[in-house]
Amino acid sequence: MKYFLICASKDHVLAGVAGGFAQAGHGRKDLMSKPSKGDWIVYYSSKDKFENGKPLQKFTAVGRITDYEPYQPGPSSDFKPYRRNVKYSKIKEAEIRSVIDRIEFIKNKKRRGFYLISGFREINEVDFQIIRQVMKQKVLFYFLLINKRLPV
Repeated sequence: MKYFLICASKDHVLAGVAGGFAQAGHGRKDLMSKPSKGDWIVYYSSKDKFENGKPLQKFTAVGRITDYEPYQPGPSSDFKPYRRNVKYSKIKEAEIRSVIDRIEFIKNKKRRGFYLISGFREINEVDFQIIRQVMKQKVLFYFLLINKRLPV
């Protein structure tokens, strides 16, 4: 099993989550061919929108690849990106600052943007689980708060 970090603006990530797919590098086939069925992905969004976006710097989605090969969506548009089907986990966004000191794949913490700008990287399982756990804890916190099981 492998783990991949994909960087994309939050609006693009949310479109993928809503459609149950992953896309990277504006739909590059070489990138979407790397994960295998059962591999995990985590999205990092440096900004909220692709065009004129505001800084965000959060992990925004986690999911597992459910198909075997990249595919292109139907003939409804001229844009033909390569995608993968994904089952997304129920999580909350997490700021990179909440895990930056514990993850290893970013060596220079102060210049992390240069590392993340590539858009697609394989990461190790420990780093993936650290990120995923922080995102899952936020879900538990909000569940307990909403159901009045946490003092405010």
